[in-house]
Formats: sequence, structure tokens, C-alpha cells
Amino acid sequence: MTHPQGGLQPADFETADYRSVLRRLTTLDEEAAVLRDEAQRWHDGRVAAADEAVRGAEAAVAEAKEAVAQAQRELEEVDARAANLWSEYVHKVGPTAERYGRTVPPASIPRQRTDRDAGDYLDEVATKVKYTAPARPINSGVKVLFIVFGFLGGVAGAIGNQVLRENGAGAPDGTWKDALPVVALLVLLACPVLAVVAAKRVADRRGAGLDAATVATVLITGLVTAGVLVAVLRTT
Repeated sequence: MTHPQGGLQPADFETADYRSVLRRLTTLDEEAAVLRDEAQRWHDGRVAAADEAVRGAEAAVAEAKEAVAQAQRELEEVDARAANLWSEYVHKVGPTAERYGRTVPPASIPRQRTDRDAGDYLDEVATKVKYTAPARPINSGVKVLFIVFGFLGGVAGAIGNQVLRENGAGAPDGTWKDALPVVALLVLLACPVLAVVAAKRVADRRGAGLDAATVATVLITGLVTAGVLVAVLRTT
């Protein structure tokens, strides 16, 4: 009696002839060969899939390393540009920026926005740093103030000139006495020039432009005032 699937029961070998047993053994050997081939193909497929996965993982690692290196280079470029912009800002603003420190403040994303990269923010900052507000026109009140600067410079020059001349008149003969008139003249001319410098500082603080006409007004006012005062002091 045979197995329903074609196999032989142990009792069958007692009645089966030699040819049947040999044929069955041959069939089993063929089935085993098929199974071995199938197992070998499955193993080869698994090895190939594993090798492919390893190659993919190695490629991903290499790509990740390149991305990290690129990100590090970009970070260094951003830090360098940010430091340069900060130095320009400190140089432009002056003492006002010192309350934030001389070093670059910690980086942060304005308003927690992540839809823009660092380059866009740096471009925006560079535009703001390079922006220079147009000079405000000098109104009549400021012009009067500048004229007062010139007048005071002329007064100071005339007084300095007179004091040096008086001291020179009573000094003993020598090189110092001979040089005092020249020094007195330099003081007379220097004070109106210093008045122009003071007017320039006031104009810078007010954000107003000090044009050539205003400079000439301050300087001429100072020189005329000094000349008139010197002439008055010499006649008295």
C-alpha cells in the first residue's frame, strides 16, 4: 500500500521489488537536489541582498560625511561673515555698540523663523549695516548755533593772542620772546579752526550735513571776530 502522496510505507518495502525501490530512491535524490538548488538560490539571493544593503549603507555614510563637512564649511563661512558684519557695525556705530560687547553676539533665528537660510539673514544685515541715513538739512537754529561756535572761537583766539603778546612784552630777550608773536598768531588762527571742528561734531550727532558753505560761515565768523577783537584791544 502506498502513501496518498506517492510515498512508500515501511511495510511496502517488504513486497516492493528491487526496481520500485531503486526508482523511488532516484526520485528522492532528484527531489533533494531540487531542494538543495532552491536552498542555494535562496542563500545566494540573501547574500546579494545583504551585500546591496551594505553598499547602500556605506554610500549613505559617505554622503552623510560629505553633508557634515559641507555644513561645517558653511557654518565657518557664516560665522566669518557674521563676525565681519559685526566689526563693521561696531566701527560704524561706535561707542553705542560697546554695550553689546566687542565680540559677536550668539547666533539666533529672528522670530524663530526657519523658512530662510543664514545667507538671507546675513544679506539683510549687510544691507542695514551699509545703509547710511541721508543727512538732515541744517535748520536756522542749528545755523545760529554754528555762528555762535565761530564767534566763541574768535573770542578765544583773540584772548589767547593778547595774553601771549602781553607775556612776550615782559619776557627777557631771547628765542622764546622772538617766537611768542608767531605763537600768538597761530593761536589766533587755530581757535576758529577748532570752532569748525566742534561744529562738525555737533552736526554729526544731529545727523546733519556740514557743507562747505557752513564751514566757511563758521570759519569766517571766527576770523572776523578775532580780527575785530585784536584791533579793539590794540587801540585800547
